[in-house]
Amino acid sequence: MKYNIKIGGQLFEVEIEDINTRPVVAYVDGDRFEVMPENADQAETKKEAVRKKESKPFNPNPAPAAEQPPNPALSGNAQTAPLPGTVIEVFVKPGEKVEAGQVIVIIEAMKMKNSIRSVYSGTVSEVLVSPGQSVAHKQPLIKFADVGEASWM
Repeated sequence: MKYNIKIGGQLFEVEIEDINTRPVVAYVDGDRFEVMPENADQAETKKEAVRKKESKPFNPNPAPAAEQPPNPALSGNAQTAPLPGTVIEVFVKPGEKVEAGQVIVIIEAMKMKNSIRSVYSGTVSEVLVSPGQSVAHKQPLIKFADVGEASWM
């Protein structure tokens, strides 16, 4: 880096190769000099080279995280897909009573048709899939308005 330095009223053009090496190599008006900075100057140089980190004080009692909206796949009133695939047929409608163990949906996965049986007995409130739709693992298929026990398992 090139610097213009004024010493005793006279202006010098100084070029420094690397300020962090010792000795510092400096060219003044084309002449090469090796300079050993004093200890005070070294501390100054090191301070500039070190990046400052923003530190946060430790808080032993952090504020609770914002509550996430409930996931219907994890709530107790939804039947979820046990495997990914394509819905072939849906056997239930909203308002219909379902018994635990009753086939509610057929999902095709890897050229095989899988009968998905209800885990719960209760009344269907909403059908969330339709034939031809692709579903992911644990994606909600139907929601129940009221849920009974999973007695068939």
